[in-house]
Amino acid sequence: MEPFESGAIQLELKYCERCGGLWLRPKGSELVFCVSCALVMAGLAPHSRFSSRPAISRPQAEEVAFWTEGGNA
Repeated sequence: MEPFESGAIQLELKYCERCGGLWLRPKGSELVFCVSCALVMAGLAPHSRFSSRPAISRPQAEEVAFWTEGGNA
C-alpha cells in the first residue's frame, strides 16, 4: 500500500501581506501575496477590484422621499 502523501501537494494557510485575505500556498513557498494582489503588484491588474464596475449614482436630496404618515410602533 502506498503512503497517502505520494503524489499529494502539501499546502499551508497564509494571509496576504497586502489585502489580509487568507489563501493557500504550496508548503515551503515564499509567496507573500494572493493571486489578485500579485497581479496588482506586478502592474498587470487594476488597483481596485471594483474599479471596472460602473459607478452607482446616488439619489440627490430632492429625489429621496421621506414618509411622515404612519402608525406608532
